[in-house]
Amino acid sequence: MAELHEIDDPADPRLADYRDLRDVELRKHLEADHGLFLAEGEKVVRRAVEAGFVPRSFLMAPRWVDGLADVLAGTDAPCFVLPESRAEEVTGFHVHRGALASFERKPLPSVEEVLADARSVLVLEDIVDHTNVGAIFRSGAALGFDAVLLAPRCGDPLYRRSIKVGMGAVFTMPWTRLPDWYAALPTLSAAGFTTVALTLADDSTPIEGAVAGVERLALVLGSEGHGLSSRWEQSADLRANIPMRAGIDSLNVAAASAVACYIAAAR
Repeated sequence: MAELHEIDDPADPRLADYRDLRDVELRKHLEADHGLFLAEGEKVVRRAVEAGFVPRSFLMAPRWVDGLADVLAGTDAPCFVLPESRAEEVTGFHVHRGALASFERKPLPSVEEVLADARSVLVLEDIVDHTNVGAIFRSGAALGFDAVLLAPRCGDPLYRRSIKVGMGAVFTMPWTRLPDWYAALPTLSAAGFTTVALTLADDSTPIEGAVAGVERLALVLGSEGHGLSSRWEQSADLRANIPMRAGIDSLNVAAASAVACYIAAAR
């Protein structure tokens, strides 16, 4: 059972995992160096534990201890309890969801392991906004996709904001990073997937027709600014679009992923 530690000093060195969460670059450096990630909110913390991630510690206001009592009973990780006003001094923002937890990362599986039983996968190229990454994971999980593959420069699905927006979908959705950006899509095609790039290219066709009859689908999404690189756009088996009314040419990538996943699931 977790041991409760009441703390009043926000400078306590035991709280190092939670300090200055607003500094994205600092968090990325710390999490990469120490192999950890942070979950925020009772539901997300609970889902991380249920998915088998090992907690390093918990940080919560007194009123949240009882709500996570069953989780705390199943671990030896320490639970640091401090007033909400003090928690804000540690994290740099108001911890309005009441509970935070630090977890150890698991080694990423190979692409082959992730694809072994998959019929529908999302492939993300250089999507760097953590909110978008989390939203895409959530859409994919909700609409029947089996896995996510990320290009090397994509945002971290285990960054706190990604986890929060995705409501912990990253804990249950198999995912990994692609080791080779250049040959990624031809490699997927050789593995038996039809790669369908969501793009405004002149030869793109409405997505309903592009995915119809596709048995193993790899739906390819590009970055927030420029969309897909020319390499990925041209090396995809098919190019597809979401038809728009006049005056609007596209949706935000997270919104587009939800629409495309819904259409693909109906195939």
